[in-house]
Amino acid sequence: MSTPYQDRPIPAPLKNPENREYFEAAGNGRLLVKHCPDCGKSHHYPRSFCPFCHSPRVEWREASGRGTLYTYTVTRRAGPTPYALAYVTLEEGPTMLTNIVDCDLDSLSVGQAVKVVFKASEDGTAVPMFTPVLS
Repeated sequence: MSTPYQDRPIPAPLKNPENREYFEAAGNGRLLVKHCPDCGKSHHYPRSFCPFCHSPRVEWREASGRGTLYTYTVTRRAGPTPYALAYVTLEEGPTMLTNIVDCDLDSLSVGQAVKVVFKASEDGTAVPMFTPVLS
């Protein structure tokens, strides 16, 4: 069985002061994560404090855009276009909720190497998503 990826409308993300820089960087093809210098951990989704130690001293860091597919599901009944909803663990440590795109959705496997790509949402905002790394 094969379920090829198909472009579908991507809802515009809700933007606020805490994630403004994240989406601006995405528009320039860069993936950012927040990092806490107090405990040394990086996190995603962007917020103004560290979810691990609650420090307000968090800073933006550019991520490599490489990661591993932690888990996924192919959603076939939520609408006319199937898509893959996934958790990807970045090389930098955080695990982010995302979509897997530009591939045969039936060929995905847990542990697979993935890399970031950016897809335009309905309002034109770039949204980070991932695609398998071809060997």
